Amino acid sequence: QVQLVESGGGEVQAGGSLRLSCAASGNIFRINEMGWYRQAPGKQRELVATETSGGRTNYLDSAKGRFTISRDNSKNTVDLQMNSLKPDDAAVYYCHLALTVLSGSIGERDIDRWGKGTQVTVSS
Repeated sequence: QVQLVESGGGEVQAGGSLRLSCAASGNIFRINEMGWYRQAPGKQRELVATETSGGRTNYLDSAKGRFTISRDNSKNTVDLQMNSLKPDDAAVYYCHLALTVLSGSIGERDIDRWGKGTQVTVSS
């Protein structure tokens, strides 16, 4: 079992900042990538920011320069610092984990897990 616990969502005025945090625990052999996705009402879930175990980051174009992802590999945590928030950033933000687990006779198995989501509201 792998658990993801998210925190840090809330409501902020346009131009404000929020920091999201996600902590992973459980049967984790290796984390390959951690990151954040978001889904606004009526829209598809989209990648916001991810970071691989090697430190390679990937950002949504509209998040570049405003959002910063950071991982603590020793604690299996990933944070998303969001600055200069806009009403368009309002969504439910989900922590995502791509990892490898050890599974009985199968050995290493790649899986992914999602957090339950945390609401970010940006008022204009």
